[in-house]
Amino acid sequence: MEGHKQEEQETAQRANVMIKVGMVGDSHIGKTTLMVKYVENMFDDEYIQTLGVNFMEKTIIIRNTEITFSIWDLGGQREFVSMLPLVCNDAVALLFMFDLTRKSTLNSIKEWYRQSRGFNKAAIPFLIGTKYDQFIELPLADQEEITRQSRKFARAMKASLLFCSSLHDINIKNIFKIVLSKAFDLRCTIPEINEMGAPIREYMLPNA
Repeated sequence: MEGHKQEEQETAQRANVMIKVGMVGDSHIGKTTLMVKYVENMFDDEYIQTLGVNFMEKTIIIRNTEITFSIWDLGGQREFVSMLPLVCNDAVALLFMFDLTRKSTLNSIKEWYRQSRGFNKAAIPFLIGTKYDQFIELPLADQEEITRQSRKFARAMKASLLFCSSLHDINIKNIFKIVLSKAFDLRCTIPEINEMGAPIREYMLPNA
């Protein structure tokens, strides 16, 4: 009984923090899949394509603080651009996402970035390359070109760059750990990965 009361007190004393994270990018790049993998630890590539805006929450507890990630995922078709403010407004971080195996989805990031910044200039930007498991099957020259171009984009956006795979659970949790560390200016101990062909993790920005 005593333990239960103490537990209740601890819960009552716990600080609650909400972090809104917006996800934007072309359709069929794995935004919803990544969100479902992080929130429910499930991989479902049959997930219904997002029509408009998808929304999920995940709560974690760190040092007696309850942190809720409120994740907003915008459907990639152009007709949903009118809903972009819903995803961008009040977001602490914006994940600009592209498919590592389709260069056109990386080129689209310029426009997604321009439009999103119109609604939110303060959000911390992240450039996220999805489907890393398929990317490493590409010819080395293609891997090098995509890595080089994504680094160039990340520098221009002053964004962290991460390559991930929802299927193999590569860098999924790390994305949100780094979002958290940047949102609260905490020291992040996740090692960076810079080697060509590896699941890139570059987040220690010179301007940070």
